[in-house]
Amino acid sequence: MAKELWKGNEAIAEAAIKAGCRFFFGYPITPQNEIPEYMSLRMPQVDGCFLQAESEVAAINMVYGAAGAGARVMTSSSSPGISLKQEGITYCAGAELPCVIVNIVRGGPGLGGIQPAQSDYFQATKGGGHGDYRLIVLAPASVQEAVDLVQQAFDMADQYRNPVMVMGDGMIGQMMEPVEFTEVEKRPLPEKTWATTGTKGERQTNVINSLFIDPAECEKHNHRLYEKYKAIENNETRVEKYNLDGAEIVFVAYGTTARIVKNAISALEKEGIKAGMIRPITLWPYPYKAIEEAAGLDSVKAFMAVEMSMGQMVEDVRLAAAGKKPVHFYGRTGGMVPTPKAVVEQAKMILGGVK
Repeated sequence: MAKELWKGNEAIAEAAIKAGCRFFFGYPITPQNEIPEYMSLRMPQVDGCFLQAESEVAAINMVYGAAGAGARVMTSSSSPGISLKQEGITYCAGAELPCVIVNIVRGGPGLGGIQPAQSDYFQATKGGGHGDYRLIVLAPASVQEAVDLVQQAFDMADQYRNPVMVMGDGMIGQMMEPVEFTEVEKRPLPEKTWATTGTKGERQTNVINSLFIDPAECEKHNHRLYEKYKAIENNETRVEKYNLDGAEIVFVAYGTTARIVKNAISALEKEGIKAGMIRPITLWPYPYKAIEEAAGLDSVKAFMAVEMSMGQMVEDVRLAAAGKKPVHFYGRTGGMVPTPKAVVEQAKMILGGVK
């Protein structure tokens, strides 16, 4: 199949349709508006349902309903809109409902701005809603990877009966790149015997709920959820290890920031400085082991987390490094984007201080 030039948001929407998504509920907010706009065109063409809800709160509760009926369903938004969905997201997690949530991140806090950012990391990975729950969080670094991960996200959601978030920044949503819509490897998925599809007098009524009045029952439910989350950690952690052999400094970056870092690595090598990168593809489960292993390499003098935030993922880098090597941070925020030149300068300062 020949590659085609696609805008990120529209490619994400088409990937969802190819993955069998037939219900989309959303509400407009920049910089993800092309997703609902594209879905409004395409869903009727595939006998699907597009509905612009009256609010983000309404949209996520519609997702709850469609997921509960066993449908493949998606919603999308950008940072403040995802905040409004948090209660519904934790309900979906508590009721074990599979769904896909796309967050095309913009600067904040508050209304912030419409430029790209990565400052929703805490919200996505540490539980933006209430209670003990986890989302699978995927962080694409290109439009092609976004297409592939969105398709895989629906299978992950169904396999584990859990919401999956695909988190890209505004650049991923707005940039245009060549894309090939290849069919992703299908997983063997369990039948949705739990779904509320109507009994037709042939089975017991299914009840989907996240309410446990008895605290002992609620605790039992949480323990069972965490057994599932452990399986996700064991099976789904994804990471790219780039140029680590002999690296003096190891960058840790995700999404489009990782692409900027790769340019910085090339620039450093021209100056005789060996640098590598660890790129988390799953932000949860987080690839702690990859960083821990890199911390044990004799050549590595320091880590440097690079983010479009004031420093959020860097906390996980520090946890993984466990004090074996120093962990530094460089970030831009509010919609400002790091440059390869600035990353190079920071890396040289760090190495100058540890030699």
